[in-house]
Amino acid sequence: MKHVVVIGGGIMGLSSAYYLQQLGYKVTVLDKDDFSNNCSYGNAGYVCPSHFIPLATPGIVWKGFKWMFNKQSPFYVQPSLNRSLADWGLKFARSANTRHVTVSAIPLRDIALLSQKEYETWAAIPGFDFAYEHKGLLEIFQTQPVAEHAYHTVEQARALGLEALLLNAEELRQLEPHTKINAIGAILFKCDAHLYPNKLMQGLLSLLQQNGVKLVGSAPVTGFEKNGTTVKKVITPSEDFDAAAVVIATGAWSRDVAAMVNTKIPLMPGRGYSVTLENSPYRLNHPAVLAEGRVAITPMDGNKIRFGGTMEVVSTSTPPRYQRVKGILNAVKRFYPEFDVPMPPQDKLWYGYRPCSADGLPYIGKIKSYNNVVVATGHAMLGLSLGAGTGKLVSEIVNEEKSSIDLKPFRVERFG
Repeated sequence: MKHVVVIGGGIMGLSSAYYLQQLGYKVTVLDKDDFSNNCSYGNAGYVCPSHFIPLATPGIVWKGFKWMFNKQSPFYVQPSLNRSLADWGLKFARSANTRHVTVSAIPLRDIALLSQKEYETWAAIPGFDFAYEHKGLLEIFQTQPVAEHAYHTVEQARALGLEALLLNAEELRQLEPHTKINAIGAILFKCDAHLYPNKLMQGLLSLLQQNGVKLVGSAPVTGFEKNGTTVKKVITPSEDFDAAAVVIATGAWSRDVAAMVNTKIPLMPGRGYSVTLENSPYRLNHPAVLAEGRVAITPMDGNKIRFGGTMEVVSTSTPPRYQRVKGILNAVKRFYPEFDVPMPPQDKLWYGYRPCSADGLPYIGKIKSYNNVVVATGHAMLGLSLGAGTGKLVSEIVNEEKSSIDLKPFRVERFG
């Protein structure tokens, strides 16, 4: 039985492990922490084919400069002389154009639909409950310019075969009758679903253990033993692991791990924050994106609501800026005036680092230097949404099968 070592205990790593085990591989998953401290837990829980527009879009670079000195802004790039940041920033700026947005839509749609199909299969596994609901997603707007943009977004979605409706204020009120919403309309993306990330990750860990996958925590990878064009062992401080194949799914830390196998991938951490009301006094029927506020809201698991947002391109050693959370809650109040959510104490705030590629598309595939190493990272804010689908694709790559979708747009070394 061939042994695959998966590096990374987030949704990409665990999903890859699940599908590889199903194919008959012996699988070990290594996590630098304890499998509970990663970006897969604190996100908005969207499974969203509607998010077919990549992070690198026209105007985003200018907005980054504009917001640089606003402590509560939704997007921020920390100025630095770091060479990796400069390289990433130049490539990101070059990618932020209309043509790139257009050509990215189909691959992002395809991987999202694949992932959604796989999550629906998971939801049918006995005992694996992660509060999956296919109820759609609202994108709510307050201003006429954004309303006009929404009209074009709906047209794009329909052209891609995704079900989307443009709603006026009254139609929005009918969908969300439990609270007042300050808005002139919304898009309803019927194609979208959502889930409770905490339950998903805990249930997936349990399922892997039941199926014989070995989970090793506190095991940061420090190197690889190589023989020609093959990686033979994965090295950690406490143990070395023989490997017939290796999967690098280390999220925001993937650039450094990939460098150990002579692979350069432009990637930066993008920090986000969230607040979860465990027993919410407020009620919503649908998850929502607040367009002008750039905030995500998700009702989860019956009685919870999560508020999340911001994109801080910073190093993983940068102390958190909790004023960003204040910006999230202020945006919520502007849209939902009856929501009085005080700033929680710091121990109730979550933040994590999303792996941001230089063009808004993930990196999925084999590397050039070693024939048995697969990378799966760079999903930015779509990590959980694309998690199940990415794991399926990784298993197909390792098993040398025809992939479920075209992988060319996600080539790991597409930047040279």
